[in-house]
Formats: sequence, C-alpha cells, structure tokens
Amino acid sequence: MELKILEETKDTITFELIGEGHTLCNALKNELVQDEEVEFATYSIPHPLIGIPKMKIKTKKGDPREAILRAIERLRKKNKAFAAGFEKPKK
Repeated sequence: MELKILEETKDTITFELIGEGHTLCNALKNELVQDEEVEFATYSIPHPLIGIPKMKIKTKKGDPREAILRAIERLRKKNKAFAAGFEKPKK
C-alpha cells in the first residue's frame, strides 16, 4: 500500500490509498464517521480498472490526521478481538 496526500488543510485531508480497495477504505470510513470530531469521511474509486481509492476526511475540530490514527487504533483492537475468537479451544 502506498499513501499519497493530495490536499491538506487544518481540518481536511484528501489522499489516495494505492494498492487498496473497498475493504480497507470502507472499514476506515465507518470508524471515522463514528468519531464525534469528524464532520464527514468518504471515499470513492473513480475508475474501476485503475482502482485507486480516494478518501476525504473533514473534521469539526481537531486534526484530521489524528482522527485517522484514532480510527486505525480502534480497527486494530476490533481485529485483535475478532482473531481471539478463533484462538480459543473448541468445546
């Protein structure tokens, strides 16, 4: 995966996630919209053959980069909990 920042202001960031698809982008977007500091989070994949997702996040307050980092941390915790469910011995 390669991250390419396209535009950034104090409350908005737009970037591409080269090498990713709907799976990561949708999970990240869903986490971001649950953050009270985030006004909106969206993504699009403008051309299905090229498939480079473009994400845009705007915050009500705070740094959009910090909101992204918080969302990533929540996703990490959810993934650990999900994986742990498969590690328990069968009864």
